[in-house]
Amino acid sequence: MDQDKLAQLRQRYAGASGADIHDPHFARVAAGQFQGDKRKWPFSDVATFLGAPYRPDALSTPGLGGLDVAIIGLPMDLGVTNRAGTRLGPRAVRAIERIGPMDHVMGTAPLTMLKAADIGDVPFRSRYSLESCHEDIEATFRTIVEAGVSPLAVGGDHSITYSILRAVGARRPVGMVHIDAHCDTSGPYEGSKFHHGGTFRQAVLDGVLDPQRVIQIGIRGGAEYLWEFSYESGMTVIHADEVDGLGIEAVIARARAVIGDGPTYVSFDVDSLDPAFAPGTGTPEVGGLTPREALAILRGLKGADIVGADVVEIAPQYDATSNTAHCAAQVLFTELCLITEARALGKGRP
Repeated sequence: MDQDKLAQLRQRYAGASGADIHDPHFARVAAGQFQGDKRKWPFSDVATFLGAPYRPDALSTPGLGGLDVAIIGLPMDLGVTNRAGTRLGPRAVRAIERIGPMDHVMGTAPLTMLKAADIGDVPFRSRYSLESCHEDIEATFRTIVEAGVSPLAVGGDHSITYSILRAVGARRPVGMVHIDAHCDTSGPYEGSKFHHGGTFRQAVLDGVLDPQRVIQIGIRGGAEYLWEFSYESGMTVIHADEVDGLGIEAVIARARAVIGDGPTYVSFDVDSLDPAFAPGTGTPEVGGLTPREALAILRGLKGADIVGADVVEIAPQYDATSNTAHCAAQVLFTELCLITEARALGKGRP
């Protein structure tokens, strides 16, 4: 071993505490974590999304109290076609500790770069009426968007994204990066257009989602016959079995080419992941993405005009290990990083 180098290391670190960090970028992140040489215990206090401050009063405060990003739960699963239980998803994601404070790939520490808070859950009027739940979602997200705040949502079933898009795309249609096992572009079933399998057809028909700027990644399973609207409308579809052949870099390049420079929403269904990694969901499909692949695709969107995002379909009762909620929390953090980077570039406003 180089003895001079060892002497230098001893001089700098032998008497140092864990809070003594010298790299300027790392030190800025550490400054928000340490009090002396002590960090907040990750398992203490009331759980919030990503350990963000809890601001349940924000929706009734003018301008949402100066927030840049509102993280909000949507514990509603009345739109499922298979197993129920995603109403418990937000609570499960809040319970996950040790996510963040920094994404090592993007170099982003969002909670030190902008004002984000967990603002609680959408104030639903009825646990029984799917239609009124969607009215409440749209009204809540219009309040967030009209304040110039970027929404970051945790579901709940994937039908929630329809009413979120009606708010986010109200001024102009948005593009979308949609990572999922299913295209979710089928028609109404049994008298309802609000089910989680028809979300994006309805958003396109309502004029809030631009299908030419939509890419759907990870698609697979036996329901391909339901997704003709994706192709007819001009969406780009990349099936899960195509990802290996294309490679992650090519998938990212395709996604960035599709969304271009315009405002873009990110929607992430945890069933995009193979159930070996994320069994806690209502419509699992084998042969899915790995968490590392999914995170790489998301990180490849750094610098895009991401105006809002969601993570949906977490059903913790089907998951004995909490892996699904942990994957969802990591995706949520990565989406927060993307919004942070967009807003740092003067973009990212819904």
